[in-house]
Amino acid sequence: MRRAEVNRETKETRIELRLNLDGAGSININTGVGFLDHMLTHIARHGLFDLDVTAKGDLQVDAHHTVEDIGICLGKAFAQAVGDAARITRFGHAAVPMDEALAEVAVDISGRPFLAFNAPALKGRVGEFDAELVEEFFRAFAVNSKTTLHIVLRYGNNVHHSIEGIFKAFARALAEAVKLDPRVAGVPSTKGTLTA
Repeated sequence: MRRAEVNRETKETRIELRLNLDGAGSININTGVGFLDHMLTHIARHGLFDLDVTAKGDLQVDAHHTVEDIGICLGKAFAQAVGDAARITRFGHAAVPMDEALAEVAVDISGRPFLAFNAPALKGRVGEFDAELVEEFFRAFAVNSKTTLHIVLRYGNNVHHSIEGIFKAFARALAEAVKLDPRVAGVPSTKGTLTA
């Protein structure tokens, strides 16, 4: 089983995260940030990953450190669980409608961290959640998972729907990229490695 566990403790946050790429969407999430819990639930449910996240952060400041550090931990766990990336599909793509919003995500488990984030409509807040934190979360994930990640919000008027569409598309694209393909011999790269 492709599993990983990451614990991170700083003066700003304390996070425990467990991930199983070959799960069935089992979820146990408590970050103290309700909207983030909702979005992480979408990653697990629509990616069919088992995800367990417990976080305590300096929410009296705001949710920035908690959101970013969970992105860091999820990225590290993802990299550990993928391992040498042998026999994976490597690339994933999904376009997901969420009512009036349409989000598109493409991912390459490349060993090269990069984020292209094109969602200028994500402004303001959803409840107490600052929409600008979505980009911070995905940047932290991309850097720490060493994946190339392209996220485009094609259109959307409702910020909640737009963010939810992005997280669902991310989950579906990631699930496709980590799928094991019996036709792939070794690592899916002409270099023979995705770690350098």
